[in-house]
Order: sequence, then structure tokens, then C-alpha cells
Amino acid sequence: MDFTPTEEQEAARELAARILGDLATHERLAAAGTGTDAELWKALCAAGLPGAVEEIGLLGLVLLLEEQGRVTAQVPLAATGVYGILAVARHGTGEQRARLLPGLREGTAVATGAFPATGAVTARGGRLTGTVGWVPWLRDAGHVLVPDRDRVLWLVRTGDAEVEDVELTAPWAAGRLVLDGAPAERLGDGTGPEAYEDVLATARTAFAGLQAGVCAGSLARAVAHTSVREQFGRPLATRQAVQLRAADAHMDTESIRVTAYEAAWRSDAGLDAAGAALTAAWWASEAGKRVVHSGQHLHGGTGADLDHPVHRHFLWGRQLDAYLGHGTELLAELGDLLAKEGTA
Repeated sequence: MDFTPTEEQEAARELAARILGDLATHERLAAAGTGTDAELWKALCAAGLPGAVEEIGLLGLVLLLEEQGRVTAQVPLAATGVYGILAVARHGTGEQRARLLPGLREGTAVATGAFPATGAVTARGGRLTGTVGWVPWLRDAGHVLVPDRDRVLWLVRTGDAEVEDVELTAPWAAGRLVLDGAPAERLGDGTGPEAYEDVLATARTAFAGLQAGVCAGSLARAVAHTSVREQFGRPLATRQAVQLRAADAHMDTESIRVTAYEAAWRSDAGLDAAGAALTAAWWASEAGKRVVHSGQHLHGGTGADLDHPVHRHFLWGRQLDAYLGHGTELLAELGDLLAKEGTA
């Protein structure tokens, strides 16, 4: 395995880091509230970053999402990349790719997904019925990818469904999706549960990459704070307890990153990535919440300030923990998968 980014992937990451560093400031993010930063999204799209996802692959998308997570930028890059661009490119028909991908590449269209499947949605005669409690970035999306109870994938225009605003722990412009006989088109030509499993593994990998960035950003803020904050005439960073807490957070962050890279690499190489994606999601869930708690704790009393930038990392880390499915659930699913492979 070689996780070294290609020239194209590295160039895309550097461009994303520059744009996000310039525009995703704390002041702008605070002003955005729970909505998307439209100017920032426009800048990323003008630079061609969403459109590059097909070329740079899932590993490239993970690299972009790391940079987004570092600054907790409020843009629908993960949702559109996973549930729009990669899902349609991999599983859509030729007609669907020709119709949907141009807008998704340009950023004039946004997609999201009602994942993972909960069995709450039924399909009958090309119409869907059911309710999904919350879907990330649904308020921005023109299409939502919905798995039915048989794990068949359907594309629904949000204009044909009822979307109710939902406030989450993190400001993800989320919504409650209510389907009451909503017209839908099946993604691809006869695709079944295998397409659902592929999109789910892709989503787990991508959002684990986002969590790696969130954790790296939280830790960087903690390191900067403890290096200048003094107690009894010495910087906090010279205290052994602080060093050990930061070292543990660093190792957790690297574990999230390397498992996300492995899952993405396997997916791009056409290898089975389900187990690797579950492993990355488990690390992102379990280790992710440890890191953002440490980041806030190492700020001392400052970390209790809800307006401090580090609090955003805490909120994102906990939201990603919830979205990925919590560690115990993921570990149980991974155990089932390994047991199944062992008897095959």
C-alpha cells in the first residue's frame, strides 16, 4: 500500500488549504450560524475542487475533507462528493451521469444522502414513503440519495419532498426528510444492495477523513494555547500531564488519518474496502471524541467559552461521532463482517 498523494491530489489539497485558510475564519463561520458559507462554497467551486473529485478519487476527497475539518468550514463538500459525484459516477446510468454530474462538478447543484439505511423508507411504483430524522446539508441539496428498506438506491428531488429544518450539534444545515409518495428515480440500471454497500463504505471513509481534520485542528489550537499560556511562571506545555494528554491526542488523530487513507486507497484500487471503512469509522468515532474533548480540556477555562474557536471543533467531533454510528455499533458490525469472511 502506498498512501503517497499523486501530484494532482497534492495540488488539490494545497489549493483547498489556501482557500479555506483565507476564507474560513472564525468570524465568518460565527456569522454563518447554522447555514452554509455561500461565498466560501462559491470560491471552492470556482477553483474546480468539487469537479476534481472524479479525477483525484476517494483518497483525494479525503485529503480535501481533512483541510475542511481543520477549520470546520461550513460547506457541503463531503455530502456532494460522496452522495452526488462519486455515487452517480460509479453507479449511475450514462443518462444520469450526463444530466447530473455537470451541475455537481460546478457546484451549482448540491446532493446529500439519507444514510445509513434505517428501514424507514419504502418504495412502491417509483414513489417513496417514510421519514428520515435528519440528513446533513439537506437544506442546501437539490437531490437526496435515499436507500429504501431493501437497500435499493433512489434519487429524490428535494422539491418533491418535505424538508423541515433541524438543528444539530454541529451547524450542518441539516433537515428532516419527509417522503409521502414522493416520485423518485432509481440510481443506475438494476443496481441493488451492492451499490448501497459501496456508497456506505465511501461515506464512512470520507467522513472519517473529515474527522481527522477536525481533530488535527483541535489539537493544533491546544498546542498553540498551551505553548503561550503560563502557570506559575512556566508555559503549560512544559507540564508532563499536558504533554502526555497532547501526545495521546496526536496518536489518536494519526490513527484516524491512516485508517481513512487505507480505506480510500483500497476503494480507489478497486479492492474490497468494507472492513477498512468500518475500521476508519470506528477510529473516527471512538478516538475522535477523545481528541476533541482533550482539545477543549487543554484550553482550561477558555475551553468552556462557547464562542471560542476550539468549541466548534468539539461540536463537529461529537456530531461526526453520532453520524458515523458510535463506536460500539461499528465494532459490532465489523465483528459480524470478519466472522462472515472467516466462514466464507
